[in-house]
Amino acid sequence: MRSISLRLARFLGGAAAVVVAGSLAGCGKPVGPLSGKVTVDGSTTVFPLSKAMAEAFRGSNPAVQFAIEFSGTGGGFKKFCTGQVDIAGASRPINSVESEQCKAQHIEYIEVPVAFDSLAVVVNAKNSFVDCLTVKELKVVWEPAAEGRTSQWNQIRASFPTQPLVLFGPGKDSGTFDYFTLAIVGTQSSSRGDYTKSEDDMVIEHGVAGDPNALGYLGYAYYQAYKEQLKVVAVDNGRGCILPSAAAVVDGTYQPLSRPLFVYVNRAAAARPEVQAFALFYVAPGSGQYAEKVGYVPLPTATLAAQASRIEKGVTGSVLGGQGSVTGITFTWFDDDKERDRVRNELVR
Repeated sequence: MRSISLRLARFLGGAAAVVVAGSLAGCGKPVGPLSGKVTVDGSTTVFPLSKAMAEAFRGSNPAVQFAIEFSGTGGGFKKFCTGQVDIAGASRPINSVESEQCKAQHIEYIEVPVAFDSLAVVVNAKNSFVDCLTVKELKVVWEPAAEGRTSQWNQIRASFPTQPLVLFGPGKDSGTFDYFTLAIVGTQSSSRGDYTKSEDDMVIEHGVAGDPNALGYLGYAYYQAYKEQLKVVAVDNGRGCILPSAAAVVDGTYQPLSRPLFVYVNRAAAARPEVQAFALFYVAPGSGQYAEKVGYVPLPTATLAAQASRIEKGVTGSVLGGQGSVTGITFTWFDDDKERDRVRNELVR
């Protein structure tokens, strides 16, 4: 288990406190000053968002303590499904194996989308020849067949220089690894293995920043925090080169590397006032500023209201079928019945 890294304090930057009422939203019963402890683990991508949310939440609830750590989406679910933590951050939906593990331990979960991320493909800041890569070129780099074979930049594109290709990316406990392999290679968890891997996005950031021949991928918040050391690469999915941005997430053009981020709340833990209040704080109307501050895209107001209602009612289970990574989820998916039906039909097929 990793303890909170002081290096990540840069993400927080003194987030302003937001008032949290002395009663839980929607229940109408005063609970008095909140206290107790909330435990969170899971996705490195969601980690800076949870940290920013917790700091703001404690501005009005100083007696509430937090233990927020990261071990990757998969690692977080392992702890969550054995009752070790109250909330799991996830950069992909829960999968069937994890759902069964939770069920075996009688852990019911409330699935809560909290923001959208545009996964960033990055190179060293000194790289002068790469501005855009196609989805096909990214597959050439990352598919299992590339292992031991695709080792120079000119093997990706003939016009690139004959220089070594040095790769950095997430490890197998990372939801970013699961999502990227599905979106780019076509099969979840299918990837070459000869690269420097870590569930800690800051290891990837430092690796790419330190090698002029490097290429990697990570959550957009980590690019934002270190954009002086990194260069983000546009992605062409057949409709032109698109850079990751909030606008490209909202209009659906940054596909297939746009994805929702989640927290999973232990339903039994949510009976504790401090846990429910913090879960509701993730989707409070004013909390979108913290998602935006760390580099993610806040959800629409209607989506936030719907998720708050699910938390208050204790609605359990996954709206995405508990199948793990899913591509094609657009910014309005959680509020669009036709879009939800389309994706679900694809999952069935």
